[in-house]
Amino acid sequence: MADIASPAVPPDPGRGEPVISLRNVSKNFGAVSALTDIELDVWPGEVVALVGDNGAGKSTLVKVLAGVHQPSSGTIRFNGREVSLSSPSAALDFGIATVFQDLALCENLDVVANIYLGREAGPWKLDEVAMEVRAWTLLNELSARIPSVREPVASLSGGQRQTVAIARSLLLEPKLIMLDEPTAALGVAQTAEVLNLIERVRERGLGVIVISHNMEDVRAVADRIVVLRLGRNNGVFTPDDSHNDLIAAITGAAENSVSRRAERRAAKQEGHA
Repeated sequence: MADIASPAVPPDPGRGEPVISLRNVSKNFGAVSALTDIELDVWPGEVVALVGDNGAGKSTLVKVLAGVHQPSSGTIRFNGREVSLSSPSAALDFGIATVFQDLALCENLDVVANIYLGREAGPWKLDEVAMEVRAWTLLNELSARIPSVREPVASLSGGQRQTVAIARSLLLEPKLIMLDEPTAALGVAQTAEVLNLIERVRERGLGVIVISHNMEDVRAVADRIVVLRLGRNNGVFTPDDSHNDLIAAITGAAENSVSRRAERRAAKQEGHA
């Protein structure tokens, strides 16, 4: 079991390499420090929830990993080698897919057109049959509840739209997928549908980062819960850990088991210095 005070998992030869590994990643915007010395590991087939209050740095970290922002310092390793995520296309090329909260779907197009938007098969013409077959295959692998790939996106529910966005992200066979507030504004049934989707993605052996404010959803699907506060790591939890301690780490309450454990570790390190 990982040290609960550190989101960087100790090496385990039996697990191979993390799909992504961050060490001392910082991001500054002028004089403002949005991220400071972030450490994070995500393993294949693992769901890591990234939680924190507004302004904690979650969106900035996702955009760094998606290639939207470049880190000011620190290293990012992907599948064991150091990489530079210099642009969104570079992140996609490495195998990092992101489903942002707005989903970026075209409501006037059908499901298969949205899945392939900008990635049409064939250099000179559209291979509509192959696209439709591949779209159905992806949706079936996700146990999607969509009646037809020719259904207009405008007619789909919120959960079904999230399904289309996730299927689109899987088209290029990524190794890591990031989901930004995937259950926001969804009802109970649609939320259950999306959580089931996340389980299907995990079963494909992908690393998954879920950004969410909904602690019930986080506990239902995450293997580890990484807390950010004011742009810094502020503890790692499992779904079985104390709810009060998790909320205390998010809000910055002084007394919680994570802060006490971190203080003991720091004191021990000083004692060995």
